Amino acid sequence: LQIGLPEQQLHLVNAPCGEIRAWMWKGVARGSAGYITSPGYPLEYPPHQNCHWIVTAPEPSQRIVLNFNPHFEIERLDCKYDFIEIRDGTSENADVLGRHCSNIAPAPIISSGPSLQIRFVSDYAHQGAGFSLRYEIFKTGSEFCFRNFTSSSGMIESPGFPDKYPHNLECSYMIIAPPHMDITLTFLTFDLENDPLLVGEGDCKYDWLDVWDGLPQVSPLIGRYCGTKIPPEIQSSSGLLSLSFHTDMAVAKDGFSARYNMTHKQVSDSFHCSMVLGMETGKISDDQISASTTFYDNRWLPRQARLNNDDNAWTPSEDSNKEYIQVDLHFLKVLTGISTQGAISKETQKSYYVTTFKLEVSTNGEDWMVYRHGKNHKIFHANTDPAEVVLNRVPQPVLARFVRIRPQTWKNGIALRFELYGCQITDAPCSDLQGLLSGLLLDAQISASSTRDMVWNPGTARLVASRSGWFPAAAQPLAGEEWLQVDLGVPTTVRGVITQGARGGDAGSGATTDNRAFVRKYKVAHSLNGKEWNFIMDFKTSLPKVGGGREVIGVCQK
Repeated sequence: LQIGLPEQQLHLVNAPCGEIRAWMWKGVARGSAGYITSPGYPLEYPPHQNCHWIVTAPEPSQRIVLNFNPHFEIERLDCKYDFIEIRDGTSENADVLGRHCSNIAPAPIISSGPSLQIRFVSDYAHQGAGFSLRYEIFKTGSEFCFRNFTSSSGMIESPGFPDKYPHNLECSYMIIAPPHMDITLTFLTFDLENDPLLVGEGDCKYDWLDVWDGLPQVSPLIGRYCGTKIPPEIQSSSGLLSLSFHTDMAVAKDGFSARYNMTHKQVSDSFHCSMVLGMETGKISDDQISASTTFYDNRWLPRQARLNNDDNAWTPSEDSNKEYIQVDLHFLKVLTGISTQGAISKETQKSYYVTTFKLEVSTNGEDWMVYRHGKNHKIFHANTDPAEVVLNRVPQPVLARFVRIRPQTWKNGIALRFELYGCQITDAPCSDLQGLLSGLLLDAQISASSTRDMVWNPGTARLVASRSGWFPAAAQPLAGEEWLQVDLGVPTTVRGVITQGARGGDAGSGATTDNRAFVRKYKVAHSLNGKEWNFIMDFKTSLPKVGGGREVIGVCQK
């Protein structure tokens, strides 16, 4: 393929478009495939851009396919001001194959002949991450490597399925649901090149499939899968589920097929966040349960820690308060309660049970928080015999994907069966997530009074997805002087806010990988025009309400 005309202009291909914005410029690149990106991608593109590329196939009989990276972010005001436009040919009057903006990547675009032209325009305001696209000679099936799914149900398959998938793929599939609908993804077949040295789930070296609860690389990663084990059923309430499929240049397998369905959320005004999360029912699979250690005879495994399981329980290799059992819920859940049981050994008829435990929670499986009562770690009182079921309510519900129970005291030894209770954030009335977590809200819709550096910019202030977050320019900012702002795009009824601290960055940012930064108290203001602001008021004091860091959100479009 060729981009542009004279080869001597090759040096312009990677030039920032803003440096020569007065031109309609052309460069050259040779080869069977290549990439075009907006200036600065994946960081914000500059204002006042007018970039022009022409892609031409070597042979007149060939056609070109463009596949877009799912991380796509261009100001979405009806594509009037910032946009990427594709025309079917080299003429200025060639048919328009599409003009695109927003944060949903276009579906694959295929030329009718050997040439395409691409134009990227930005105005003076509201920049985003921009775009990255791959151009190549069109081959039958290559358009199925990048697809968006918007119908209420459908099938997703690896390229060429049921035949072996091609080498060197970087495919992306996105399932986009309307408001107030959940997405369920069920895998029917799965066979990707396996890593013989695979240590644990997600340790895939060669070929793999990533599933994201939102946009790839922006939202939380649900899981990475390879081998022949069929992934678990996946349910998402974020409105967007993404799959990223990677293959290398060696072994090819049969690939995967999956069915997705969208269903309307069933919300009751009498809703209580106390549903069984699935230890006893099996909705939580064996693979989701792990432990620090397991007793040597393999008769007291983590999977036996299900409430009312009649075959022993989980027991660690030694009785110590350093041991724990852990559940990966796959998605963020509101945790409101825990039921525990001990066990009677089937071999010796001896009783074992935990009398007290601590609770630890995490959103990413790496950064853990011990549940506290005031300033001290909360000690939950558990069982007084091996058979009784004891329910502990979590006094202040917490948001977590990973849950650990860490026994502190016990009778005769540690043996534990348990159940978790809670709900999804979106199970309650008027509780739709508005897109910060999933990436549906653009970086351009998030702004701040100041920012420390690119590591701590407003676009990183997304719940869970990043270890970093927004940090103002001042290392020790004054209370009330700094602000973070989100433009929701349309008038929206907001019922709450979820906040989270952060860690990482460099020493100059005021928060390093060895310490954590977080907000203890904040005020919330709202506006319909971005100019006139009103604080949420405390009706008891008639002063602006001061929020804490453990409030769970509910939001809905009005």
